[in-house]
Amino acid sequence: MLELKNIKFKKILNDLSYKIDDGKLIVITGPNGGGKSTLAKAIMGIVKPDSGQVVLDGKDLTGKSVTEISNAGICYGFQQPARFKGMTIKKLLDIAAGKRLPMLACNEYLSKVGLCSAGYLTREIDKSLSGGEIKRIEIATVLARNPKIAIFDEPEAGIDLWSFDRLTQTFREIHKSNPDKTIIIISHQERILELANEILLLDQGKITQTGTPDEILPNLGFVAKGTPECQLSEPPVLHGTEIPTTC
Repeated sequence: MLELKNIKFKKILNDLSYKIDDGKLIVITGPNGGGKSTLAKAIMGIVKPDSGQVVLDGKDLTGKSVTEISNAGICYGFQQPARFKGMTIKKLLDIAAGKRLPMLACNEYLSKVGLCSAGYLTREIDKSLSGGEIKRIEIATVLARNPKIAIFDEPEAGIDLWSFDRLTQTFREIHKSNPDKTIIIISHQERILELANEILLLDQGKITQTGTPDEILPNLGFVAKGTPECQLSEPPVLHGTEIPTTC
């Protein structure tokens, strides 16, 4: 269990408290500037709370270094993953796992995020990789790390539609195959919100609403599919002679 106890950070997080049970897929959403990324960084130790505690399974991680928190079982995926010119993807997976991985294991981690190891393991993590590729490689490193809690900060940012579709499938598969692990995702995207066991709405540094997607999405302006308010019609079929060709 991850416990957040009265977390305060400057004027961004305002006496925030919450408990996250094991095995949950939690999506944190809310307006820009509400404190979502800051909360994730406070959990990971990237920023130090002015007061309050971050407790994992009874162990107080407040003030610990990023390395100590990582070793305790928490992993963080950045909104904009770093690139490491000169480092291969295979080497990064080894570092994430804390050991030299066999090729079969590397292939498994990359295949879970839709990448072929034969075409990627020897590539460098540089500008030659697209936004979607670098996002999926980062998720593969999180899988190699095998944390108790994985945090992803807007993983959909800057990626193409195909990569986003594969991304949502990947989160669904990770959660299904690791029922004892906790996934925390910061996102505004409806398709990611729909994956959640529980959605937390964060506004002005406080959790203002919690609930299932069915409970929260209507409050965010999303209309459940299949309701009378969400009627989808077939596009009209036009013959070539019906298509206007003049302005």
